[in-house]
Amino acid sequence: MYPAADFPQPILLPVNGVEVEVFEAGRHNAGKPIVLCHGWPEHAYSWRHQVPALVAAGYHVIVPNQRGYGRSSRPADVTDYDIDALSGDLVALLDHYGYDDATFVGHDWGSFVVWGLTLLHPNRVNKVINLSLPYQERGETPWLESMEAALGCDFYFVHFNRQPGVADAVLDANTSRFLRNLYRKNEPQAEPRPGMAMIDLARAEKPLGEPVMSDSELDVFVSAFESSGFTPSINWYRNLDRNWHLLADVNPIVHQPALMIYGDRDAVARAENLTTFVPNVEEVTVDSGHWIQQERPDEVNRAILEWLQRQDAS
Repeated sequence: MYPAADFPQPILLPVNGVEVEVFEAGRHNAGKPIVLCHGWPEHAYSWRHQVPALVAAGYHVIVPNQRGYGRSSRPADVTDYDIDALSGDLVALLDHYGYDDATFVGHDWGSFVVWGLTLLHPNRVNKVINLSLPYQERGETPWLESMEAALGCDFYFVHFNRQPGVADAVLDANTSRFLRNLYRKNEPQAEPRPGMAMIDLARAEKPLGEPVMSDSELDVFVSAFESSGFTPSINWYRNLDRNWHLLADVNPIVHQPALMIYGDRDAVARAENLTTFVPNVEEVTVDSGHWIQQERPDEVNRAILEWLQRQDAS
């Protein structure tokens, strides 16, 4: 089913009132759980290069297609995709496997969920590894309002919220072209852009740059989004200000050991004051665009495994 022969086959698990599609490997390594959380518009398969390396290093690897993705549940209500729900799914996964805590790894939106999980359920997270998206300081103004003021109403985060359904319909009608244009190594399309430019990307005839993955690998993503549509995953964006309010009374400091991996060609901005909120963090930069773990798998695996080894030895 999956081009990577050593990528596990999925199971559907009932957790937190939904079903979550989970790819699990290394159960024989019970006692060392690590949970890998994808971003947008991704899939659990984005971690295909990390799963065998982590299993070989002695980890029980759990990779969910989070709600709204793949064959996982796709609730109809927008608020069913807020940080309470998304982090609650991950906590319920730990409960299912009988773990008190785990190491959590996130990329892109998955990083946002892992940061939020760590704030909301600190006792369930023993270590944090995030790629691309650093800790997002809450600030005094809701995130969406801040983005609209700074970047305008056509910035794609704002566009997704202020014009619901517009981008969804275009992406649904051009799924293969959109994803094939998006997953490019030089990633001009990963830069902050107006919502209409995101739509233009779905219609572009000539993509720029070298593909991040093979056609057969990309077919996994295309097939999944052709089945699910884009609205459930875009609903994560539509909870941005709701999440800001939900985190209002939470201690904003992440005390767990953390590894932050940046791509030096990623358009996502680096955090200027990361250690203020994540005092026990190490930062690593690799020669990559936004799709870090897929574009530079060997470097990412080495950074993760060396850091985990140091943490276990300390």
